[in-house]
Amino acid sequence: MTVATTPTRAELLTRLARPEVRGLPAYNAGLSSEVVRQRYGVQHVARLASNENPFGPSPVVGLALAHLALSAGLYPDANCRALRAAIAARTGAQPEQVVVGNGSENVLEMLCQAFLEPGDRVVTLLPSFGLHEIYPRMMGAHVQMLPVTSALEFDVDAWVAALTQGPPPKLAMLSNPSNPVGCMLDAAAFGRIVQATPQETLLVIDEAYYEYALHSPGFPDALAELRAQNRPWIVLRTFSKAWGLAGLRVGYGIASDARLVQMLDRVRTPFNVNVAAQTAALAAWNDAAYMQQCVSKTVEQREWLDAQLRSLGVVIAPSATNFLFLNLQRPNGPVAEALLARGVVVKPWKEMGYESFIRVSIASVEDNALFLQAFAEAMRAPA
Repeated sequence: MTVATTPTRAELLTRLARPEVRGLPAYNAGLSSEVVRQRYGVQHVARLASNENPFGPSPVVGLALAHLALSAGLYPDANCRALRAAIAARTGAQPEQVVVGNGSENVLEMLCQAFLEPGDRVVTLLPSFGLHEIYPRMMGAHVQMLPVTSALEFDVDAWVAALTQGPPPKLAMLSNPSNPVGCMLDAAAFGRIVQATPQETLLVIDEAYYEYALHSPGFPDALAELRAQNRPWIVLRTFSKAWGLAGLRVGYGIASDARLVQMLDRVRTPFNVNVAAQTAALAAWNDAAYMQQCVSKTVEQREWLDAQLRSLGVVIAPSATNFLFLNLQRPNGPVAEALLARGVVVKPWKEMGYESFIRVSIASVEDNALFLQAFAEAMRAPA
């Protein structure tokens, strides 16, 4: 006789959860500075894992936020009207074509919620920004991931084939420059992919590192290219990187038309961008000169660090961003752990086939030098 057993709470929750959610990987957000200090007993922590702006936001942001406590009891503008108008004015869009999110990943989430159904196909890059895979899978979509070449560049032929063979994908998520690799599509390659994209496919161009890529010759003007197309599209950008507002979470999208934004409005939470984030983003946006100075300094440091690492024989992907993607040619876990013990945080990549890579953000002059010293020590240890 079989005795019935009472299911545990964990078993009950597993049964209740949607099948698509049960197998999703958690997004790897990395360790906080405080955790590193406590766990490894270090005083100074060099943050080279999250691609933050080491110089922080413009001083005008602090001034704009100084008296915000007086407004903390009031709801923010649910439609971010002032910020959308400012973004539209500089980018040549209409305010109705602009959507603002709690980071650009919030806009990615809205896109997947609004447009994806179980069984839909999504095309994206491998390795990828984790949420380019996680959010579509959350909605039950099948994600086709297209690897970079052995030279760590976009495989444009593979993208054209994936877009033109078989039923059209519902979404094509293309980060340019790539995260985590850093490689960039030039105007000709970008144009090939756009022309190959079926009209029935929503083309999502993730330009989180747009401001840095402008320093790389040949970087395409995605908005100009896409505005000439009779297809749905959206270009995503963020205030988290070059603008120095990662802690406040503001991202935005510029869409092909207002109808696309209206679709996203149907799935977004009503007050998805808080009052501090809106205030800070608008202040930062109005001090573009400060942002450009930060980007120039970062690009200079990226080129210096790239040269130093190559002199050590390290294999590095080409980068048009504020980070470098390094092939250690050995498992990345022990090296990342050795760096943590020295107070340096990097991001060891975990996607299959890329477990020998780490992503290293460009930080201050001092922290870049600290990383270089700690890295040389960590690499001298037995593999």
